[in-house]
Amino acid sequence: MAQTNGRTNRRDIYLKLRQMVLTLELAPGAALSENELAASMGVSRTPVRESLILLAQEGLVQVFPKIGSFVSRVDPAQVADAQFLREAVELGSLDDLPAELDPAVVGELRDNLERQGRKDLDLEEFFGLDEAFHQGLMRLSGHGNVWTTVAAAKGHLDRARRLGLHENVSPAVFVAQHREIFDAITDGDVPLARTAMRTHLRAVFDDIERIRAHSPELFATDAATVPVRRNIVVWE
Repeated sequence: MAQTNGRTNRRDIYLKLRQMVLTLELAPGAALSENELAASMGVSRTPVRESLILLAQEGLVQVFPKIGSFVSRVDPAQVADAQFLREAVELGSLDDLPAELDPAVVGELRDNLERQGRKDLDLEEFFGLDEAFHQGLMRLSGHGNVWTTVAAAKGHLDRARRLGLHENVSPAVFVAQHREIFDAITDGDVPLARTAMRTHLRAVFDDIERIRAHSPELFATDAATVPVRRNIVVWE
């Protein structure tokens, strides 16, 4: 992964570590060793340390002096904040849908839905299609560029959603919800689209409660606890 450009190198390391956290490759609560991460990525400790600082600023990593750095546990409060932002933006976008939808974007969304229904789709492929689908809906109303802001604010939400996907045998229920939203939009029924979208986006709260019941260690609590350093945990 090493680059001749130091700035590019640091950016690449940051993006790689962020992706490892968001995809649960580095699980909530996992201890982070700068030496081990640097060795596995073939770089020096400096860009790793700088990347962990950036991730700490995002709330995805916690640094405890004299103890070490850890992947933050999923914080239900931050999930709720991100979900509130996302719901407000996406429902607001539906209100701005034009009378005539862009046929090119509609075609992309139909193709996206077809690919979501593939039987051999793995969870990360589905997650990518899910993101593209929601951004595509916002493009229909001319607000596609806002997705970048939404995506940057939903790290804890994305981890909760992935935990939910791991819990489900199939993403079929989410695909069905996507189809309901899309059909309502193409039929011109914005109120139905809003109702379906709200139900779809709030499903993450049920996932959190179900997962927290059997794996509370993945979630942050109100009590301020200092972790004990252990080996890096990898999500299986």
